[in-house]
Amino acid sequence: MSLIADLRARGFVHQTTDETALDAALGAGEVAYYCGFDPTAPSLHVGSAVQLMLMGHLARAGHRTIAVIGGGTGMVGDPSGRDSTRDFITPEFVRANLDGIRPQIQGFAPNATLVDNAEWLLPLQYIPFLRDIGRHFSVNRMLGADSVRLRLERDQGISFIEFNYCLLQAYDFLELNRRFGCCLQVGGADQWFNILMGVELIRRIESKESWGLTTPLLTTATGAKMGKTAAGAVWLDPTRTSPFDFYQYWYNSDDRDLGPFLKLFTYLDLRRIDEILAGDVREAKHHLAREVTAQVHGGPVADETARRVKETFSQGFSEAMPVHRVPAFPASVVDVLVGSGLCGGKGEARRLIDGGGVRFGDEKILDPTWCVPSPGVLWAGKKRAVRVEG
Repeated sequence: MSLIADLRARGFVHQTTDETALDAALGAGEVAYYCGFDPTAPSLHVGSAVQLMLMGHLARAGHRTIAVIGGGTGMVGDPSGRDSTRDFITPEFVRANLDGIRPQIQGFAPNATLVDNAEWLLPLQYIPFLRDIGRHFSVNRMLGADSVRLRLERDQGISFIEFNYCLLQAYDFLELNRRFGCCLQVGGADQWFNILMGVELIRRIESKESWGLTTPLLTTATGAKMGKTAAGAVWLDPTRTSPFDFYQYWYNSDDRDLGPFLKLFTYLDLRRIDEILAGDVREAKHHLAREVTAQVHGGPVADETARRVKETFSQGFSEAMPVHRVPAFPASVVDVLVGSGLCGGKGEARRLIDGGGVRFGDEKILDPTWCVPSPGVLWAGKKRAVRVEG
């Protein structure tokens, strides 16, 4: 099976500019490709994992990875998929965010060349840029881009700076082609127009062939946006989403999403995935959660998290169980009972403990001065509980 065929079978391929030519190029030798990430937050989230996994597959197949961190484009704001203008972010905020997402990208593509497009975008002079680059873009065609057309149809408008975003992304592709021989850009389906503009710009200015490949924009079987929960985004940064909660996100996947997620978010062989899907659903979910957690947080963390999750399930955990976070461990059991809402006050908490109605996991707590030593499940009676996390 060719690389493109494998990627298509896993669900990565939404659109390509010339799949036959791209397939031949990927099979003939090393191809330099890039994917861009605008630093709009201090961490990437699960919504970026499709691109990161695609980069991982390409890197494992021997192709050269270039990750563009958009220190320049991030200050403009990509209008793709947006109903309103993004808030402008300061250069200081961009730099801080860059430091957060760099190691996350390297975790998926360790040998990636990381570049910041602020290096070539910020020094651009306006008139020379319009003369040398802008003249290759048709305003009529730009008005047809989904990111522009939808905003205009909804009478929401689009700022001039956002309207120019596709020029900057196309120029990124041209610059990377000149610097590194980069001839493939990958991105989400909402980047299709921007990628096409880059392919065309390289053809017009350098008379070279290049390609684009987009991945589907994912929603779960329930229609929810990928990487979103009731509590907010699922981040790759463990200080924002703990490994325990990260593991739980994948384990709690809808059964209908299990097959697609195993294909997209793990490097398991497709035949092995079929074997896993033919077995117990709960074990298949543990396979998924463990593989993704190991990719993001490392194997030892994934193994320890899997152990804790299974232990928690054995204590009667349900995915709807609320979480109560404490500043540090050990934490006063009375404070946790009151702070989590399991008890209305300290007096009620002490009475419940004295009556034998409090458990931490399987351990009955009879001393009101006892402290919760580590993350786990605290029970008040037989039906009310919280998961205590740091």
